[in-house]
Amino acid sequence: MTASTATPPRPSVEQLAGGYAAVVAVKRRRFLIAAAIFFALVLAASWMAEIDLPLFFQNIHKFPNYISRIFLLDSGPAAGHLVLYDVKSWFWGLGKWLRLLADTLLIAYVATVLGTVFGFLACFFAAGNLGASRPVAFVTRRFLEFCRTVPDLVFALIFVMAFGLGPIAGVLAIVIHTTGALGKLFYEVLENVDPKPVEGLIASGASWTKTMRFAVLPQVLSNFLSYGLLRFEINVRGASVMGFVGAGGIGQDLMEAIRKFYYPDVSAILLLIIITVSIIDLVTERIRHHFITQVG
Repeated sequence: MTASTATPPRPSVEQLAGGYAAVVAVKRRRFLIAAAIFFALVLAASWMAEIDLPLFFQNIHKFPNYISRIFLLDSGPAAGHLVLYDVKSWFWGLGKWLRLLADTLLIAYVATVLGTVFGFLACFFAAGNLGASRPVAFVTRRFLEFCRTVPDLVFALIFVMAFGLGPIAGVLAIVIHTTGALGKLFYEVLENVDPKPVEGLIASGASWTKTMRFAVLPQVLSNFLSYGLLRFEINVRGASVMGFVGAGGIGQDLMEAIRKFYYPDVSAILLLIIITVSIIDLVTERIRHHFITQVG
């Protein structure tokens, strides 16, 4: 004899549609509230920054006009034509720009190497799982926060006033910012290592240095390399604008072209920077994959 079980009635289509409409209404209401808060904050920010919104919208058409003009030649017999119409006239300063671009790459390279070394040394004292005392880890982390929180352009301005115009100010500014950024990334990687190899070496009587060398570094070296290469790419872009404050590199000529409304020069310099960063990205990708393959 089988016992019959009562099945609950299935909800009707109207009930399901009503529940769905209620959920959609709640989400729509939340979206509208969030949008209202966002626009209220934008208006408050514009008021605090003393932005004249009517004047802003009155002149907003000049922005796309500026963008369109950087693709047109503005002097010579080819004036008014697209820049590709006369590439030789467009890149009239190619030799000078390449030299400045080489300076930019050297600034980024030196700053990345030094910043990576300093971040590498600091990360072992900031990681909370490798034996550093809590006060030492706390102080090291706050130091790294200071290094990466202050904009590198601010550091560049300080060093320009201290050491004068030139690449040294840009190198020092990027070194500090790179130390803070990579130091944080590095110690976060260290805090996620497998503790078993570390515990095994410590149990066998290995020193702290040997434990880091043989138990920790093999686990994190590929990540460190990946972050370092990514930071080099970022620093190339950062070094490109260091010239805005007189800290060397191609940014000085870019800023001069922007201020003097040399539209084709702006596009030519920007194109050189974009091509350079793209090549660096492709090269560093190959290096990273090769290193990961070798490690594996």
